[in-house]
Amino acid sequence: MNRLAFETSPYLLQHADNPVDWFPWGDEAFAAARSQDKPILLSVGYSACHWCHVMAHESFEDPDIAALMNEHFVCVKVDREERPDVDAVYMSAVQATTGAGGWPMTVALTPAGKPFFGGTYYPPEDRLGHPGFRRVLTSLADAWTTRRGEVDEAAESLTGQLAAVQLPAGEGELDGDLSAQALATLSGTFDGAHGGFGGAPKFPPHTGLEFLLLRPEPRALEMTTFTLDKMAQGGLYDQLGSGFARYSVDARWLVPHFEKMLYDNAQLVSRYAEAYARTHKPLYKGIVEDTLTFVQRELGSPEGGFYSALDADSEGEEGKFYVWRADELDELLGDDTELVKAHFGVTPAGNFEGHSILHVAQPVEASAAQFSLPQAEVVERLERAKKVLFEARRPRVRPGLDDKILCSWNGLMLGALADAGRVLERDDHLDRARETARFMRRVFYQNGRLRHTYKAGEAKVEGMLEDYTLFGLGLMALYRATLEGEWLLLALDLAETVVAEFHDPEAGGFFSTVAGGELIVRPKDVFDSPIPSGNGAAAQLLATLSRYTDNRDWEALALATLRPLQEAMRRYPTGFASLLVASERLYAPPQEVAIFGERDDPKTQALLAVLRSSGLPHTALAFIEKENDPLLARLPFIQGRGPVGGEPTAYVCEGGVCRLPVTTPERLRDQLA
Repeated sequence: MNRLAFETSPYLLQHADNPVDWFPWGDEAFAAARSQDKPILLSVGYSACHWCHVMAHESFEDPDIAALMNEHFVCVKVDREERPDVDAVYMSAVQATTGAGGWPMTVALTPAGKPFFGGTYYPPEDRLGHPGFRRVLTSLADAWTTRRGEVDEAAESLTGQLAAVQLPAGEGELDGDLSAQALATLSGTFDGAHGGFGGAPKFPPHTGLEFLLLRPEPRALEMTTFTLDKMAQGGLYDQLGSGFARYSVDARWLVPHFEKMLYDNAQLVSRYAEAYARTHKPLYKGIVEDTLTFVQRELGSPEGGFYSALDADSEGEEGKFYVWRADELDELLGDDTELVKAHFGVTPAGNFEGHSILHVAQPVEASAAQFSLPQAEVVERLERAKKVLFEARRPRVRPGLDDKILCSWNGLMLGALADAGRVLERDDHLDRARETARFMRRVFYQNGRLRHTYKAGEAKVEGMLEDYTLFGLGLMALYRATLEGEWLLLALDLAETVVAEFHDPEAGGFFSTVAGGELIVRPKDVFDSPIPSGNGAAAQLLATLSRYTDNRDWEALALATLRPLQEAMRRYPTGFASLLVASERLYAPPQEVAIFGERDDPKTQALLAVLRSSGLPHTALAFIEKENDPLLARLPFIQGRGPVGGEPTAYVCEGGVCRLPVTTPERLRDQLA
């Protein structure tokens, strides 16, 4: 066993028995590199990564390759999910030198941490024009010993390029037509046959759909619902056990990369919930409920949080847990076999390496016509068959579980539970959201600062911008759903830390890490990956809370983050959609609603029900139950107001002017309309 045996990350523990003398990221590795005058060989991946497993089996488990690594390098293994800051810095270096990126990532560094070579997956030997890992290692070792001057020069040059990357300068006001122009760009890249934007591989466009759901144009809703329908019908969605895979390798959502990530399922629960609120389409409600069942069953921690991911592989084969042979259905389903095969596209040839990935090959109406059955009977028989197949696959060897708990991803899941509870009016989802928020506050929030990752009773790694902002946005979703002031107060505290610890006063925007870290540069995240960018989430959080607090400084910081990226938002909206969401919040007409009354009073509940049913995504909401409520000192728009005549009372304010207070749900509904 090497040093990784003492780590908590499941990905690092997967490599604890490699013959490679791995170090975790930290001072010990860099000290060893300095004392031995060796370069660092940095390898970055994550536990659910198929090609990370491939490179591990081919190279890191090979005694000869491991001996070569140990002789010439200090070898460092990093879990990109545990250290997204490390990943961001060196992925930028790889992209700058190769024009591409991905995982596993391999980077050679000087003992000072400066990169001079980088790439992604390498086969052990030369293959199809790709250099083999043995040859790469030998070449790097030779360059270090015989051409040190060239290596140092390359390292200094590349590090200088990374340090020079800043947000572009931006002047003037935001373009008022920005959202309309971004919508036109999205419409131009929309896949009218399969949904989504662009071609294969195709990732769920999380923040793009969030932006579209905020827009009033029919075209925005049309693109959203078509994409949601197609994803739900494809192999991307597990038709038996629910939950979404990370992405589809094709353009039609059929063949997934089978790993299931918490962040994808959290964001898609929110998107389907909001789409259900707009359309009341039963499919979307079912997807929300079933996906939450999957997340709780497969990723729920008994402590209150949620684990990170399920692997793509079982028994060393990608997708083996999920796919079917036609003869397996013959053995299990009896008279329902042909109906199920037709509906889910199961054939003897299969659609994935001789097996079939279940997907909705034809709608219920078509299956009913084909088999001359009532639609209700088709639905009943399909549901019965799904239960049989789900139970039949249960004994299979399961994909591996990454059971670390990440603050940022749990913030997304917190928001998803809150959104689902609010839209579907499900108290059990809201109770689970409260449990998650309390767990996160207890485990991650220590002495006013967040930690990034938790496992085996230990919370570690200094919290990053993504942790503060995504936890903060999750808290705001929970507050919007429950109007319980403790969640708003905690979100305000997190926002204050975002401004104090992450804001760049010189170039604008927000750094991904706090000052004083060990990285060669402080990364600044503006491009949406599968999760919202740190700067996009920060702009959203500050834009939202500035409405509650009338804090013009926070509003100005959000605007200053968006302003230099206007052209990028306009031309590449799928990559900067979280910033577009922030712009929607900043441009929305200012509106505040406050309700005063005892929560258990039926009249208060009637007023709150109107508020919940009205949507109001950009409205600042407040509920005050007690005279000494801490919110009274934090929210200017509720100061000096209270119940009228001892009755539960609502105030609707717009543009700094409040209408007459009302005490009935009918009058509140009229004012909100």
